[in-house]
Amino acid sequence: MRVLIAAVSVLALVAACGPTEPAKPVAIAPGPDAYTQLQTRLQDAKSGDVIELAEGTFNFTEGLSLTVGGVTVRGAGIDKTILSFKDQKGAGEGLLVTGANDVTLTGFTMQDTKGDGIKSKDADNITYRELKVVWTGGPLATNGAYGVYPVESENVLIDGVIVSGASDAGIYVGQSKNIIVRNSRAEFNVAGIEIENSMNADVHDNVATRNAGGILVFDLPDLPVMGGHSTRIFNNQIVQNDTQNFAPPGNIVAGVPTGTGVLLMANRNVHVFNNTFDQNKTAHVMVVSYSNAFKDPNYNPLPRDFVIRDNTYGAGGNDPQGRLAPLAPVLGGSLPAIVWDGVTKYGDKTEEVRIVVREKPEVGFISLGLGTTPPDLTKANPTRERQPDAQIEEPAVVVLAHDKPKQEGS
Repeated sequence: MRVLIAAVSVLALVAACGPTEPAKPVAIAPGPDAYTQLQTRLQDAKSGDVIELAEGTFNFTEGLSLTVGGVTVRGAGIDKTILSFKDQKGAGEGLLVTGANDVTLTGFTMQDTKGDGIKSKDADNITYRELKVVWTGGPLATNGAYGVYPVESENVLIDGVIVSGASDAGIYVGQSKNIIVRNSRAEFNVAGIEIENSMNADVHDNVATRNAGGILVFDLPDLPVMGGHSTRIFNNQIVQNDTQNFAPPGNIVAGVPTGTGVLLMANRNVHVFNNTFDQNKTAHVMVVSYSNAFKDPNYNPLPRDFVIRDNTYGAGGNDPQGRLAPLAPVLGGSLPAIVWDGVTKYGDKTEEVRIVVREKPEVGFISLGLGTTPPDLTKANPTRERQPDAQIEEPAVVVLAHDKPKQEGS
């Protein structure tokens, strides 16, 4: 009987304690073995893993990589967990995520990568949240091209990201679909925020300042994905973009005039509304065609079905840069808030290019009347008359299944 009672007591004790939980992995701390520890955890990770980084500065000489989906990499917070790559030996990314879906990157700062700060490719349902990427030497052509750089993906969330010093674009999304960029800050980059060859993007509640160009929406030829369309740019602060363009020669954004607020090129169905523009010295909004030679018969270099409405405009256009500089004296010393190149023809094709400007009459507009791409500014036929209004359906709100409210402590 005593043996039976003892056995029952042991079973009761086990039941009360419940199943044993696995020990939570200790956060990786800065130190000489930190790189090996972190890269090993990234390499051996399984879906559902959370890789924690402690507070402090990590000094890495090699880039990091992740190819496993369902993983969260989490630091102690922006400017608390710092990954420094100032002594990086190669020219690659600081962190490369490849072919890994459902990844979350949050709560750390990347400094001085030789290449891009964080790049993800073919990584659907990816989240970049509360991150910082910075080149501490300021805007230099030798800095990495992109701060955060998701490409060839679906369902991209960029939220609360800060980028400074990128020699191409601070926040860049390319050849992707279903995109949200919000609550972020881009400054001292060539392009602050860029959406390129992508579909269905909401860019809102961001600050783009002190870049050469604030927010860009492009569609370029000779890429695996073309035909970008359906972007909404709204509720952003696009102000004082005045950093001299420092892109390396030959880069497509090397042609962005310093002092451009929003630059829209060769895309379709882009709506710009409820933004605040101020102190962008070339122009607040520029709408242009792609002007370089191309051979792809499927590429359309014209901007089509754009709506610019209900924005707030401060001072600007008072010191145009680049190819537009010679136009200022002709137009009374400054450019109006909204400038369209007036191109409606390429090759033997002519299209109805609807550029709807639904702003107050006092908001300046000009079509340069260039007609054909590649444009020749010496043949400009400018007019301040706006195109007729047209009903162009606004793109649908972008909704991402993995865009969940931030949990306390996460």
